[in-house]
Amino acid sequence: MQADIFVKRRRSFSLFFLLLIVLTYLSMLITDFQLVKGLTSVAKAVEWGVTNFFPDAKAMEKLPDILSKLQETVLISVASTTTAAIFATFFAICGSKTTKVNGLLSAISRGIATVSRNIPVAAWALILLFSFGQSSITGFFALFFASFGFLTRAFIETIDEVSNSSVEALRATGAQFFPIIFQSVIPSSLPQMISWVLFEIETNIRSATLVGILTGTGIGFSFDLYYKSSNYSAASLVVLTIILTVFVIEYLSNLIRRVIL
Repeated sequence: MQADIFVKRRRSFSLFFLLLIVLTYLSMLITDFQLVKGLTSVAKAVEWGVTNFFPDAKAMEKLPDILSKLQETVLISVASTTTAAIFATFFAICGSKTTKVNGLLSAISRGIATVSRNIPVAAWALILLFSFGQSSITGFFALFFASFGFLTRAFIETIDEVSNSSVEALRATGAQFFPIIFQSVIPSSLPQMISWVLFEIETNIRSATLVGILTGTGIGFSFDLYYKSSNYSAASLVVLTIILTVFVIEYLSNLIRRVIL
């Protein structure tokens, strides 16, 4: 019996990898991608980057403006994430199997979160451009809706995983809905929820660069402006500041996680 199961699994894996190889080959044919040419061009790309894509003295003069745009990007990322976390907490409490008020409200909460989560942040930015144009508020709402969907799903799973036993214990004592929420669900779930918020802030700072290119705001706009004007030295300085900022934010997030978890 075990031998037959092993043979079936091996055939399934072999069929899967064969299908994957065929799809890859067809994709290369359709897109006219040449693997050998692509690999040989890597050396030229590195050579161009070393000789052109690095900050010089003239680019350093633009550092104050770049840092100002970077500050705008970071603040929008943090504000959109924390605002989304507040709404996500409410929807997660309504959508969780542990704390749901009724089945209909739970289904609606989960449905809204699913739609919001499955639309990429770049798509949100493009959709919102029609309403708000190229402005900071477009970037804020794009990051907000993407964060809201992700955090709602993460909070629901956290509540179901962490709070189930304590909620059942309080219900057995006759506790009502709001005492259960404020005395059990939120206190027991809060450390993990904060961890998810910190993770989403890191993600949004990365995503905000792309959103800024689309909305004409923040550090993304600075990079787009310098790159399109062939000011590669200034563009490389923008990239370096983004990378350093992401590392700093990640370090601070890990530090906070070690304190609260």
